[in-house]
Amino acid sequence: MLNMDNKEEQAATQKNLLQVNRLLHKHKLIETLAHKQNLVELQVRLEQLDAQAVARILEALPTDDREIIWQLITEERKEEILLVISDDVRTELVAEAKPQNHSMTIRVFDLFEGRLRQIPIANREDLAKANPIWIDLVAPDDEQIAWARELFEVDLPNPKELTDLETSARFYVDEGGAVHLHSDFLLDREDESRNVAVAFILHKGTLFSVRSEELPVFRLQRLRARAQSNYVSEAKDVLLDLYAADVEYSANALEDVYADLGAVGKQVLRSHITDDEAAVILASIAEEEDLNGRIRRNVLDTRRALSFLMRAKFLSEAQHEDVREILRDIESLDGHTAFLFNKINFLMDATDSSININQNKDIKRLTIISVVFMPLNVLAGIGGMSEYSMMTQGISWPVSYAAFTIGLFIVGWLTFVGLRYAEKRKSRNSLTAIRKSN
Repeated sequence: MLNMDNKEEQAATQKNLLQVNRLLHKHKLIETLAHKQNLVELQVRLEQLDAQAVARILEALPTDDREIIWQLITEERKEEILLVISDDVRTELVAEAKPQNHSMTIRVFDLFEGRLRQIPIANREDLAKANPIWIDLVAPDDEQIAWARELFEVDLPNPKELTDLETSARFYVDEGGAVHLHSDFLLDREDESRNVAVAFILHKGTLFSVRSEELPVFRLQRLRARAQSNYVSEAKDVLLDLYAADVEYSANALEDVYADLGAVGKQVLRSHITDDEAAVILASIAEEEDLNGRIRRNVLDTRRALSFLMRAKFLSEAQHEDVREILRDIESLDGHTAFLFNKINFLMDATDSSININQNKDIKRLTIISVVFMPLNVLAGIGGMSEYSMMTQGISWPVSYAAFTIGLFIVGWLTFVGLRYAEKRKSRNSLTAIRKSN
């Protein structure tokens, strides 16, 4: 009878479990369908808004929600929105963009009605039909590099092999007349900053750029060239504008360094900071020093590239004037980076001084304690001798040792008060001497 009841109970449990699983599966399916329907409705709503409205929405959203909205926007509209969105959000969105197919890793541009126009490239035949002034390769594979080498008869480097080279190997003209430049471009993100190597090749009126990852400078420059008529007229204009945009990007990064060091400076110049706070401050200063050094290296590399182009006489008179303007901007940045290095050194010295002051205070406390306990140690030694028992003969030991303990406290307190008085007197004398000298 019991076995029958157990079997019926197990059967009922399995039946209930199947029903629950079925309901859970149905609930997840409904949630998925509802989620997809909401995304579709959201995408339709975004298509109805103009670029300015979408940009304001993206700026107001948190980072996670912003990424979801950004994925719902078509590539064509993304370019329009990036033109009107704030610099910080644009940098974040551009930095997160990663090439996903051939058309993203090989971007081909020609001139159409005075503007840069991107030509869709899906295969080798599409690339062969193009008449570009700029071919931008972002993390291309060996096959894509081979396409460009064969079709345009140009020696393109592999982006994985772009490393620090000697100056003579960074800027040169090969036997075929192609101009080769290897430059560093700044990539400044919230979590890291580094210099990314980029190879430029000018060959038969076409600019080739090869790099291992997307850079905000390149995307921003593409947006400007597409939006403005007659912004560029040939491949050398594109190259010079990329260098100019890199200098502008470096200047924006310097402004961030100014702001961050200003916040750090307020912490350093407080009346008191703990050792733990000082450690955090030193880490922040070290990060800003590293970024400032990368900016200085970046603009130095840009200056050498522009100087090479001027010496090689590849540029027109108007382009020479553009280069001189960029070099003047670089000179102003040099002054700013030098000032920041001095400010960083000052903040580091101030933080080190705070740490030393804290250590001196600790040593001073220990010194006071040792001075206070010095006479107490002597008295305690006397109290432990057998002679003390002889001196207090006739007095019960609880009374004698209680009196002795009270005496120790009195002597210690008098010693401490004497030290405080001597210290205050010394401070008053020092202030008086300073006032008399002034």
